[in-house]
Amino acid sequence: MDRQREVVGHGGVRLVATEFGGVSPGPGVERPDVLLLHGLMGCSSHWAEAAVRLSPRYRAVALDQRGHGASDKPEDGPYDRDAFVADVEAAVEQLGLAPVVLIGHSMGALTAWQLAARRPDLVAAVVICDMRASALGARSQQKWEEWFDGWPLPFPSRAAARLWFSELDPSLDGTHPSRGAFHADTMVRRADGWRPVFSRRQMLMAREGWVHDAHWEELAQVRCPALVVRGLDGELGRAEAQEMVRVLPRGRYADVPDAGHLVHHDQPAAWHEIVDSFLREALPG
Repeated sequence: MDRQREVVGHGGVRLVATEFGGVSPGPGVERPDVLLLHGLMGCSSHWAEAAVRLSPRYRAVALDQRGHGASDKPEDGPYDRDAFVADVEAAVEQLGLAPVVLIGHSMGALTAWQLAARRPDLVAAVVICDMRASALGARSQQKWEEWFDGWPLPFPSRAAARLWFSELDPSLDGTHPSRGAFHADTMVRRADGWRPVFSRRQMLMAREGWVHDAHWEELAQVRCPALVVRGLDGELGRAEAQEMVRVLPRGRYADVPDAGHLVHHDQPAAWHEIVDSFLREALPG
């Protein structure tokens, strides 16, 4: 059975972590701890299926990062890189997870490798899912602002949100069922209809950390085993992914066919097989 626990993050921000029940390996069997870090606009529940697949061999915990899910959303932040990394550092220490496997998607992956670089004593291995090390540039932030402005809020129902994000969003090139489900799960019912649980303004603040800054130097300081995994149709290109692996002292590379940026949603079985194989080699015993 899933269990929620609270953590005090950077600046006293209340963070909520979910320990997934999944499949018990039986009494007396110790499992390595895994902390799952969602991407921008995500939440801990997005890891539910992945956690079930991991649970026979690993104890899976997911964190709602500041501004997301059930965690606090301080009006003016901070939502910089240091705050996100300090939050995860606090979660690892307060939940007694070290040395932990950090599995991060997108923004969560950046946080994972930054913590591994800064606190190698806390991290046993890192899985980086579809996150770039290069700066995205100011035009990227402008495009996101325009995209946010185009959301037809409020949605009349969660189903309507799922439909819009999977099929009706003008930025799409085809249908994306997993994208629709991803965004629908972040919608909550308000007095006038369904709106995102997060502040879009705060999401733009959080993006500043990788829009204007590159993070190659921190990547080179990750001493633990690290896997860079991407969807073949994702946002991380093959050349950059392979350069990230070259920069990582103990880097590995894998890609998942028929998957986009939401690689663990698009192809959960293939993603799990790759991650589990990596962790079996990377972890002692």
